[in-house]
Amino acid sequence: MRDAEHSTTMAADLLHWYDRHARALPWRVPPDGGRADPYRVWLSEVMLQQTTVAAVKDYFHRFTARWPTVQDLAAAEDGDVMAEWAGLGYYARARNLLKCARAVAARGAFPDTRAGLQELPGIGPYTSAAIAAIAFDRTETVVDGNVERVMARMFDEHTPLPAAKPVLTDYAARLTPDQRPGDYAQAVMDLGATICTPRNPACGICPWRGPCAARANGTAADLPRKTPKAAKPVRFGIAYIGRRADGAWLLERRPPEGLLGGTLGWPGTDWATTDPVDAPPIPADWRALDAEVRHTFTHFHLRLSLRVARLPMDTPGQFLPDAQFRPADLPTLMRKAHALAAPELGA
Repeated sequence: MRDAEHSTTMAADLLHWYDRHARALPWRVPPDGGRADPYRVWLSEVMLQQTTVAAVKDYFHRFTARWPTVQDLAAAEDGDVMAEWAGLGYYARARNLLKCARAVAARGAFPDTRAGLQELPGIGPYTSAAIAAIAFDRTETVVDGNVERVMARMFDEHTPLPAAKPVLTDYAARLTPDQRPGDYAQAVMDLGATICTPRNPACGICPWRGPCAARANGTAADLPRKTPKAAKPVRFGIAYIGRRADGAWLLERRPPEGLLGGTLGWPGTDWATTDPVDAPPIPADWRALDAEVRHTFTHFHLRLSLRVARLPMDTPGQFLPDAQFRPADLPTLMRKAHALAAPELGA
């Protein structure tokens, strides 16, 4: 077990490294650059859940340009936010984003403690700790995938994830300092993202190479260990892509809960483990395309067959004029379907 003096020295060494090598990110203030904006910290942390920094940057810029404050976001239309979120995936995050923004706007500001933050919609243990540390300089232990990897190597911990999470969190807590806890939290994440990487860690330039037990034992590249994941099942469905004579598209907004909840998309069947039964949303001359969309969700793979039809002007249903239709407003799955069907429908 590392004593308090050793932990303090390690934190100081890492912060010294961070002061020189911190990543420049649009939601981050430079080391010792003042207090971060809790709105920007919160927004970035929600976007970064199960998504990479590279994928998030453009979304973050668009969101903060369109809704500069949490009050602006709270006043936004649900459909506008879902459209801007399209492509980031895990749409429950976008729904909770709006709920949380409205809760914060109603109370006037973000709570400044982990406990208070965790009472807000969509904010769990990790996000509340990250906001409390980074935006409010609270001494909280922030543990994401990068931090887990760093801790597994620092302490040469071979218990596989996810069972190792509690012990890795305990290791991280031992090292978290009272001084500059927000900078420290970001420093450990940066260390994992840039030096202590999943493959080929750059141990020779790591500020923690001295006390790293896995480096000393030659096991760094093998850690953290992970329990093998079970194979994902495959589900099947049909999507119906119809275009009216004036170019308008037949669309529907999915129910607010569930996968892709609240987003615009093509009408379709349920996604089942057996071949779906054709169930067009309206009578029409639907043609099957000799192509299918393949998409992977967290818990299953989806194979989506496509049907297309040109529809007369008097066709009932919810249509979006072609001038207002932007494929970028659709979730990735629905964009894939549009890309395959559009040439068949003169788009």
